[in-house]
Amino acid sequence: MDFSLSTLFFIVFMVMILQPLLAGRVFGFRREQAIRSIERKRKSRVITMIHRQEKRNFFGMNVSRMIDLEDAQSIISAIKATPRDMPIDLVLHTPGGLVIAAMQIARAVEAHPAKVTVFVPIYAMSGGTLIALAADEIVMGEFSMLGPIDPQIMGISAASIIAARDAKPVEHVSDVAMVLADVSDKAIRQVTRGAVEIMTPRMERKKAEALAHKLASGTWTHDYALTPEEAGELGLAITVGMPPEILDLMKLYPAPVKQSAVEFLPFDPPGRKMG
Repeated sequence: MDFSLSTLFFIVFMVMILQPLLAGRVFGFRREQAIRSIERKRKSRVITMIHRQEKRNFFGMNVSRMIDLEDAQSIISAIKATPRDMPIDLVLHTPGGLVIAAMQIARAVEAHPAKVTVFVPIYAMSGGTLIALAADEIVMGEFSMLGPIDPQIMGISAASIIAARDAKPVEHVSDVAMVLADVSDKAIRQVTRGAVEIMTPRMERKKAEALAHKLASGTWTHDYALTPEEAGELGLAITVGMPPEILDLMKLYPAPVKQSAVEFLPFDPPGRKMG
């Protein structure tokens, strides 16, 4: 059979199109197996929120994902579908995202009656840390990172905007700077109040208020990496030592193939035979 050059190009193009889709199906099947294995071992419900920042798709375009309202909807649905007496293992890998979405997830985590463990294999920054604050236990690897929860206004630290306003006489501050500082003040109070709300069921209120203030008020730069040791010293329930099965699960979210995912499997009642 003779192949023209255009036919050859078409075949190559179709391979380029289908290869990522087929690879995604394979990794999806392997993830399902890994998640079911963890659920059987820990007798828990596993939910993942994995946001990959560093990859490109096959057209060479940068892809970036952060916590958004769709993530909140998916995770809240998964939590509500979990029996009240069943522990939840939430695997987080995220740079953060919308405060409103992170707070929705955090409230759902805090409201689950059974134990909720948040696993941070690599990092859960900003909104990811806010979600982790709602958990009964945070499991981190030796080099895993949490971060401050200080709000950002137009990409600038709210605390820094307020500091800039307060550094000069009010008559020398522009109207725009005053408006931004007012919004920043409100944002810090709101995040602080939200953090206290989700921590107080497991922490004395005064300690929760002090911790929330420290994390939200610009003590560090927004990208500061809180090590497991520092997070523990702040009063968080940190366990150091990432289970190998969680690390193996992370390998099934390869950057070039899977851009981001909030995933959970339909609830599998105890005693049901796995196919």
